[in-house]
Amino acid sequence: MRTTTTARRVLTSVLATTLLAGGVLLGQTVTAESASAARMTCNIGQLRHDAQKERNRAAQLRGLGAHAEARKALAHANALETRARQCEDAENNSKPPRWK
Repeated sequence: MRTTTTARRVLTSVLATTLLAGGVLLGQTVTAESASAARMTCNIGQLRHDAQKERNRAAQLRGLGAHAEARKALAHANALETRARQCEDAENNSKPPRWK
């Protein structure tokens, strides 16, 4: 009676450990695949154009007295400009240096 209780505990703990280890490995491979597949390309000109449109919209809203909406539009324009700058920096840094 005592042997079966011990064997049951050992088998249960071994099974749980195996499942946990397999889950961790599976989780890491799924994360690694999605991270490598997440390559984005940016259209810097389009981002800057959209930012300018948002700035114009913010100016219109401010003129109409909708200050809260104007602040949101200006924040969105700033976010678009930041994204364009980040894309431009990434593009400049990814090119190999040209040695003369």
